[in-house]
Amino acid sequence: MHNPTLVFFFLLLIFSCKQQPGNNAESASEKTGEDEPLYVQMADSEMKRNPDPRLLDFRDKPKWEYTNGLICSAFLKVYDKTKDLKYYNYVKSYADSMITEDAEILTYKKTDYNIDRVNPGKFLMELYEQTGDQKYKMAIDTLRDQMRRHPRTSDGGFWHKKVYPHQMWLDGLYMGSPFLAQYAAQFDEPELFEDVANQVYLIDKYAWDPKKGLYFHGWDESREQRWSDPETGRSPHAWGRAMGWFAMALVDMLDFFPADHPKRQDILGIHHKMAEAIIKNQDTSGLWWQVLDQPGDEGNYLEASASSMFTYFLLKSVNEGYLNEEAYKKAGIKGYEAIVEKLIKRNDDGTISLTQVCGVAGLGGNPYRDGSYEYYVNEVIRDNDPKGVGPFILASIEYANIKYK
Repeated sequence: MHNPTLVFFFLLLIFSCKQQPGNNAESASEKTGEDEPLYVQMADSEMKRNPDPRLLDFRDKPKWEYTNGLICSAFLKVYDKTKDLKYYNYVKSYADSMITEDAEILTYKKTDYNIDRVNPGKFLMELYEQTGDQKYKMAIDTLRDQMRRHPRTSDGGFWHKKVYPHQMWLDGLYMGSPFLAQYAAQFDEPELFEDVANQVYLIDKYAWDPKKGLYFHGWDESREQRWSDPETGRSPHAWGRAMGWFAMALVDMLDFFPADHPKRQDILGIHHKMAEAIIKNQDTSGLWWQVLDQPGDEGNYLEASASSMFTYFLLKSVNEGYLNEEAYKKAGIKGYEAIVEKLIKRNDDGTISLTQVCGVAGLGGNPYRDGSYEYYVNEVIRDNDPKGVGPFILASIEYANIKYK
């Protein structure tokens, strides 16, 4: 097998010297400085910090992971906006260094049944549509095949991972459902839309806390987890980013859901429920809290990834016509401008950073994560975590599209 490090740098050299299919124009000029749109500034900063896209998320070894998929999807949006090939090449270099010529996805194991690993399939479908490269299609079909066999709850909800049995997490809705909706549309598998709609219905049924008016992080059908409520099965708190994942899932899957599908209106109903919860829980600063159901409590903080996700959800929903009320537009604009004012810093090397990003949070596992308030507020906080950078780039593009309408 080829050395993946050598393959990566060889491919990067090739891609930097040639045009990609379907684009005969010269690459856009590489401007720098504060006059550039923030989605360009952040993407350029991310490339400078992480010239090898396989090592995103503070890694020292390549990995096929949802965070890489998130950044690659965001970079393709920047490419669509700017037509600058360096963003496209960055994404393609990741795909071609992680997928062999016989379509093996390096570091991926289907039988792990880890729904996180399906998320990069979304940007792969875009690359396949542009290039027609069959190795992409074969890799996409590998991810699709995982979801055919992925373990489920008794009423059909995807487990978050095989190692987290009987559990649905809000995070998993973003990882799996938009991929399946996109696959259904691109490869003519319309029966998938029913399954996607059912995932939304189930997580809404089980993760929504009617007293708090918020979606809580996870649900355990078995009630075996220490974090699960013995009556509801829900975890104890509404973690901001978990709810942000679900919000992005809702607005992204609607890109592909047929206008005449009988379940589209059901999804839009849950989408509006999410929108209402988001604006009701927006802090006066314009941002959102790490733990949404305990705003302002000791140790809680205004967190960047959730704020970016909610802002993206609101602004894209307005741009696409899913939310027409002026209150949602104002909340989205206020959220975005608060992120820029309070959470973006300029560095001496000319890059920009997104601050106050929760590094990671989950439920169960080893060491055990109990979903308590103390757990969420004491997880690591860092700058430029991709789970914040990707949504910030996406939100910046939506803000550019909406601000001057």
